[in-house]
Amino acid sequence: MSALRPLLLLLLPLCPGPGPGPGSEAKVVRSCAETRQVLGARGYSLNLIPPSLISGEHLQICPQEYTCCSSETEQKLIRDAEVTFRGLVEDSGSFLTHTLAARHRKFNEFFREMLSISQHSLAQLFSHSYGRLYSQHATIFNSLFSGLRDYYEKSGEGLDDTLADFWAQLLERAFPLLHPQYSFPPDFLLCLTRLTSTADGSLQPFGDSPRRLRLQVTRALVAARALVQGLETGRNVVSEALKVPVLEGCRQALMRLIGCPLCRGVPSLMPCRGFCLNVAHGCLSSRGLEPEWGAYLDGLLLLAEKLQGPFSFELAAESIGVKISEGLMHLQENSVKVSAKVFQECGTPHPMQSRNRRAPAPREEASRSWRAAAEEERPTTAAGTNLHRLVGELRERVGRVRGFWAGLPVTVCGDSRMAADLSQEAAPCWTGVGRGRYLSPVVVGSLNEQLRNPELDPSDPDVPTRRRRLHLRAATARMKAAALGQDLDMHDADEDASGSGGGQQYADDWKAGAAPVVPPARPARPPRPPRRDGLGVKGGSGSARYNQGRSRNLGSSVGPHVPLIIILFPSALTLLGLR
Repeated sequence: MSALRPLLLLLLPLCPGPGPGPGSEAKVVRSCAETRQVLGARGYSLNLIPPSLISGEHLQICPQEYTCCSSETEQKLIRDAEVTFRGLVEDSGSFLTHTLAARHRKFNEFFREMLSISQHSLAQLFSHSYGRLYSQHATIFNSLFSGLRDYYEKSGEGLDDTLADFWAQLLERAFPLLHPQYSFPPDFLLCLTRLTSTADGSLQPFGDSPRRLRLQVTRALVAARALVQGLETGRNVVSEALKVPVLEGCRQALMRLIGCPLCRGVPSLMPCRGFCLNVAHGCLSSRGLEPEWGAYLDGLLLLAEKLQGPFSFELAAESIGVKISEGLMHLQENSVKVSAKVFQECGTPHPMQSRNRRAPAPREEASRSWRAAAEEERPTTAAGTNLHRLVGELRERVGRVRGFWAGLPVTVCGDSRMAADLSQEAAPCWTGVGRGRYLSPVVVGSLNEQLRNPELDPSDPDVPTRRRRLHLRAATARMKAAALGQDLDMHDADEDASGSGGGQQYADDWKAGAAPVVPPARPARPPRPPRRDGLGVKGGSGSARYNQGRSRNLGSSVGPHVPLIIILFPSALTLLGLR
């Protein structure tokens, strides 16, 4: 045996060693030159990076084998991996935030401008026909539009009160003009207002115009307000959701994915795509907005379609002047019947000294020009478009972003810093422990399915994520209710426009030639106390107008003058004043 020992020593170097195993590239690549070059370009101190591989017992996340990372370098790489991931998520969703912000801005500008155009057109037509006489009574019209703006832009309350108060104030000025031979004290006007607000609706001085205007304007404003609020909510929720909070399990998985190759001295070895997808799905599964996101987009489209159909905001804004003019004409044509009812309930007012009073006649040339303007094509607004085009753009963009949250992991892993390109899928890649092929299946789907994720244990949604999802649900519920003619923000449950049938009633009422729809009974309004406003009628000491106790700020007009598009009945304005 001793004679064979020298022969065995001579043959031992010729025997093959063990095959390569996990991490064998670290034994082959003993230098950290490539890692030093990459990290040095990122601003790392080269004093913290050894020139060659060292023992890795101090590592907390990466395999504790040969390494190019000190403990301090590993911690910096953990932070860098988190920053890279969060940056990719935010960059991937920037177009989504921009899309919702741009749609919100355009719809909001359009709705605001349509109100301004409607007010400007009414004022231009009325003042063109009656000049100073209209300006003397313009405050009630300005108050009407100020109240509509307040509902749309601010409180979201009192829309029915705004419309009812307008018709009450208009009646207080119009009724005395039917009887210039009488003096109407505040008590009489108070009785007149109380009579028109009875629940039985026995006295309808303006006919069906107040009901039709209330239905059309209420449906349109409720829908417009819900749509703009929904877009704003979506923008804010998405902006917050893209700021992903990286939890500890995700942080460690990201370090294994894109940080550990640097520590192993092989920074050019790209992570396997399946490895990246599992990490991304695990990190994002509890931070996304599915399934609320799909329902939210459905609500947007449903309400937008309503706004260009039965709840048309354009038609509602353009018809305000028409409905007012129709109401005044009804009062004039039925003055005998209305006056008899009022005098029966409120008594006969005291006669006053007769004067030579004559109501102005409308100018024929103005009347002809207004009707000609109605034949013109509906103009676009200063927002640069009309409602049909806005809805079409929204529909097209919603189609693009519908699968955003479900496809976000794929988008993130499409970046060259996160995973190997699809064209290199067959090549060896970084598996988390070394060079090879990633054999674990990619786990996609809900949070429950992520329990099978091999890279990290999923966590339940945190409180901010739950809150964002609740915001989306609330916005969706508000939009779907608005599409049915309901306003979930309405505090007074006794006001009508509640129930899914209300929306259909409005749609039928809106169609030309449809039969009138009987409105639901409204509760009696409280009597309005007398108040002096400096615009009292003839013979009266003041107007018995209801003091709402709240200010109405008139919004600024947006955009230039546009062709006139509403049809008015100038002869009805003879009730507004005397020459």
